[in-house]
Amino acid sequence: MRVPLMAGNWKMHKTQAEATALVEGLKPHAAAVKDQETVVCPPFTALGAVVRAAAGSPIGVGAQNLHWEKEGAFTGEVSAPMLADLGCRYVIVGHSERRQHFGETDEVVQRKARAAVTAGVHPIVCIGESLREREAGTTFDVLEAQVKGSLHGLSGDSGLVVAYEPVWAIGTGRTANPAQVQEVHAFLRKLLEGLLSPAAAAATRILYGGSVKPDNIRDLMGQPDVDGALVGGASLDPSSFGKIIRFRG
Repeated sequence: MRVPLMAGNWKMHKTQAEATALVEGLKPHAAAVKDQETVVCPPFTALGAVVRAAAGSPIGVGAQNLHWEKEGAFTGEVSAPMLADLGCRYVIVGHSERRQHFGETDEVVQRKARAAVTAGVHPIVCIGESLREREAGTTFDVLEAQVKGSLHGLSGDSGLVVAYEPVWAIGTGRTANPAQVQEVHAFLRKLLEGLLSPAAAAATRILYGGSVKPDNIRDLMGQPDVDGALVGGASLDPSSFGKIIRFRG
């Protein structure tokens, strides 16, 4: 059985004090749900504060990026072993903003994902098509290329999480309807069967991200291949993220 995962991507928001306050506000919500994971992904500067604030609670901590090397002359970068040492259990890899603004390719994403796995950190690998690609009818071709390029060489026991984030729905207020999301997630799971194994594909959690809010999470989670959400703006407020976490009521 796949345990639902609700992950908040805070992007470039929150000071240490603000991040700590947000975690404190989330604790009652996370404690109220069972058989589900809650993870927050603050900026690097707030990771230590969030790890300390979340200690002893059901809230896990993830980072938003990493470098594929363990150490070296890479000014400004952070490695997977550093994240693991800090207490991070997850790391977001290949978010569309990284791909778009920082030129990350599928090859780069694959190297980062493998580095995370080697260090014992679970990669949340993001994929998704642009509006132009969806309107051109190439959604599945784009996603297949991203999956094969980004996940090549990963094993079925890697703790991999996949996040489908249609670029046209991120921060726009537009959300793929539940039927569209399920169609894509089922397609992705079928791809994973060939890339990993049928058993591994059945066990891999596939999250949806793209303007996830309290008023649409229940319908999204009602789809058989939707195993959670990667939440952006709505995760910056403990009330709204709390409602998402407690979508069952």
